[in-house]
Amino acid sequence: MCCRTFLLWDRLIVHNAASNLIRKLWQYCNVLRDDGLSYPDYVEQLTYLLFLKMSDEQKNGPVPTQYGWRALIELNAKSMHEQYSRNLAALGERDGMLGLIFRNAKNKIPDPSKLRLLIVDLIGQTEWTGLSTDIKGDAYEGLLEKNARDTKTGAGQYFTPRPLIEAIVKCVDPRPGEAICDPACGTGGFLLAAHEHLRRCYPRMTTTQRQHLSTKAIRGVELVEAVARLATMNLLLHGISGNKEDELPIACRDSLREPPLAHVDVVLTNPPFGVKGSVTYSRERRSQGDEDGLTVIRPDFWVQTANKQLNFLQHVITLMKPGGRAAVVIPDNVLFEGGAAASIRRRLMESFEVHTLLRLPPGLFYAQGVQANVLFFDRPPRNSTAKISPRFLWVYDLRSENRFSLKTNPLRSEDLQEFVEVYRPGARHERKAKLRSAKALHRWLKFEVKSILQTEDAKLDISWGTGRAPERVRGLSRLDEISNLIGNDLRHALEQISKIAPLK
Repeated sequence: MCCRTFLLWDRLIVHNAASNLIRKLWQYCNVLRDDGLSYPDYVEQLTYLLFLKMSDEQKNGPVPTQYGWRALIELNAKSMHEQYSRNLAALGERDGMLGLIFRNAKNKIPDPSKLRLLIVDLIGQTEWTGLSTDIKGDAYEGLLEKNARDTKTGAGQYFTPRPLIEAIVKCVDPRPGEAICDPACGTGGFLLAAHEHLRRCYPRMTTTQRQHLSTKAIRGVELVEAVARLATMNLLLHGISGNKEDELPIACRDSLREPPLAHVDVVLTNPPFGVKGSVTYSRERRSQGDEDGLTVIRPDFWVQTANKQLNFLQHVITLMKPGGRAAVVIPDNVLFEGGAAASIRRRLMESFEVHTLLRLPPGLFYAQGVQANVLFFDRPPRNSTAKISPRFLWVYDLRSENRFSLKTNPLRSEDLQEFVEVYRPGARHERKAKLRSAKALHRWLKFEVKSILQTEDAKLDISWGTGRAPERVRGLSRLDEISNLIGNDLRHALEQISKIAPLK
């Protein structure tokens, strides 16, 4: 049996074990829902209890004994419920990992007997540190995905489809010793995929490289406190932690509030969409009104704007080291809008190597009607004299003739396999226009960056007919996309109406 077969068999065993654990954990969630506990509340409480149990299983765990697992399990239901609430409050005042996970934590399980059932009959029956990081990590991530499917809670906004994440990571190809960051990390999907990619593709890392991977390589920032703790636990269960305060893998703060504390080799992110926020980010203070808290001074930004996705794109640019690589999920308007968007696009193409655009079809995200793309670009090495001339933007159109849905036709890894192949990870400058199938002949085309810069506003919403290659760069007619959006909204409205008053 070949090595690859062994790896696939091992992965299947891990998947089955994780699936069984997910089913077991989710059964208790259904019990707690009878008491009004939502999916996010359940996963959050599970996060607290898992951390307490795993700390107890370690010889010198991070949780002080008086607040730990053994301070709970011998108590009756009522006393356990009261003690658990006190412990959460005390742990939330701690620094470091404890503070990050337990800050503002509250006991949201109203029924003491059900809390005891959860602690004694579920969490307490499993030796969590004895499980491999693959099993417990995959189980926890599976819970997060189930949580994301609960669209009523809005949790899906923090979840990017795993096949898309894995394809992006394969293309960018993080390497041993590199620092990897997601400045809007949600529950940590990109960071975990990068970690798994390094473990799988570089099995002969040195001891120093492995230590760097587990403590320093992975960095995420998340604004929402509850989501930041889920990301922290997600990474912890996959074997990613920090030994010191400055090595914590997740920081809970607003990425856009200040210039980066450190620069990184790789940025992978799907930042929040939303055309305009309440805060404007400016290069310099211009008036007394700038001190009202609604204007943030970012001297490292290129333009002043309140547009969220444009500011995240500017932040990604400032995060990158010379020679760094980035892949950013962006909505369509970033590709074609004028004003600040046009200024950023033009300067980005003039100063960086913007080399690949993946146009995504609708139906991939839990947020309805999102039309998105993935933009890949590199920052030139410092003092580099090597220039690629002429420079090209390669566009892969996954959107035309493709429609996905989260339930009936979800995106699969196979759907992105061709894109990964033509991207040529590690050999990008050897790309060819030829694809495997005749049907996909015009899905993958290149455009000269110089020609794009000569167009008004340097628009990147590039399109072409399916029957022949384009004679020149031109903007996309968005009538078809607008029609699709209207159709999706109408179908969604009819579904909601039918739930309230079924058609007879």
